[in-house]
Amino acid sequence: MASASLQFFAFILALFGVFGDIAATLLPNWKVNADVGSNIITAITQMQGLWMDCTWYSTGMFSCTLKYSVLSLPVYIQAARTTMVLSCILSAFGICITTVGMKCTKLGGDTDSKSHACFAGGVCFILAGIFGLVPTSWYTREIISNFLDQTIPESSKHEPGGAVYTGFISAGFLLVAGVIFCTSCFKKQQGVWIYPPKQHHFPSSEQESSTGYNLKDYV
Repeated sequence: MASASLQFFAFILALFGVFGDIAATLLPNWKVNADVGSNIITAITQMQGLWMDCTWYSTGMFSCTLKYSVLSLPVYIQAARTTMVLSCILSAFGICITTVGMKCTKLGGDTDSKSHACFAGGVCFILAGIFGLVPTSWYTREIISNFLDQTIPESSKHEPGGAVYTGFISAGFLLVAGVIFCTSCFKKQQGVWIYPPKQHHFPSSEQESSTGYNLKDYV
């Protein structure tokens, strides 16, 4: 019962991780630059994401521009696009597989099949967490290195936006959920590995036959 409750808790964490992963992939505020200028009324907030660049004015106007050309983008943005999409796909597969393999569901067949499905879903969550953690870390490193570069003007420097933090938190949720699912399957089979079933040894037919021959010799 405790293992089923732990799996359900891991499933909730994985759901938060999947939703956060998708939101981080689509949000345009991976890096933010606030340009106040001489008057706060004309303040402009520029946001750049993986798929579009948006500008928000203090007057309430909001405009976005899609990034159509892939080859013109920096390498870390191209890598972030690919890995974040893979993370979303793997996490979605993990949700479907663990739904079948959880103890609190009536899907998946016998106990061994559910255990294998649960382990496979946990591996999907771990891979999704790694794929989500790599682009956010790389993207944050590029932002910090550009911010500390003295040759870059202040107007061209950015800070990490909300999408980066969302990606970090979602990757952590997916990693924790994957570890819980995998360890719950190992704990289930640990008793079988440590304490194998006792084997009953019966006398062989050869011994019985040899005993029979010995009795005949005495007759």
